[in-house]
Amino acid sequence: MTDSAEEFGAPQEAPEPQDISPGVAEGQDRASESAAEPEGFVPEGEAGGDGAEEPLAAKSSGAAVLDAKVAELQELVDERTADLQRLSAEYQNYKKRVDRDRALSRQGGIEVVVLDLLPVLDSVEAAREHDELTGGFKLVAEELEKITAKYGLEAYGEVGEEFDPQLHEALMQMPFEGGAVSVPTISAVMQRGVKLNDRVLRPARVGVANPE
Repeated sequence: MTDSAEEFGAPQEAPEPQDISPGVAEGQDRASESAAEPEGFVPEGEAGGDGAEEPLAAKSSGAAVLDAKVAELQELVDERTADLQRLSAEYQNYKKRVDRDRALSRQGGIEVVVLDLLPVLDSVEAAREHDELTGGFKLVAEELEKITAKYGLEAYGEVGEEFDPQLHEALMQMPFEGGAVSVPTISAVMQRGVKLNDRVLRPARVGVANPE
């Protein structure tokens, strides 16, 4: 009887509460809070997405640094561009100066050769006036005149032309066979003048008829 009374009638003792560790308690509290929060709720101070939201002040500071860097690079590009433009202008001036000096040097060399040939050309002209320019000598003379003309040599001074003191040298005054003249006129040519590319190498030596 005693065993039956203990089995059915006697009250059983309640189990003693078990100790819960702080970590487990914190996890239970978080689970409770998550269940209480609606879906999509973002707690204050936390950013949605993958990471924390960058403060506005940090964004402004980064943009200012970037703008300063861009301005610095642009200033460097402008300096290098100005340097290239200056070098290009200096090269163009140098090239023009070299080309001009080369042309002057070439012209000077041609002038020296032509001056040495003037006595030969005078002899050719004298032979032509006396009808002595014949045969092989004539061919050589004509070839020589072609070459000198190629380099800009030009003989001038003809009877009847107006006298120009910058081109002609008056040796004497003598009447013009064609009649009266209204301006000083060349009446005789003692020696023709020579120009090289419009530069007078030797003035024409002439007789001049003045108007009455």
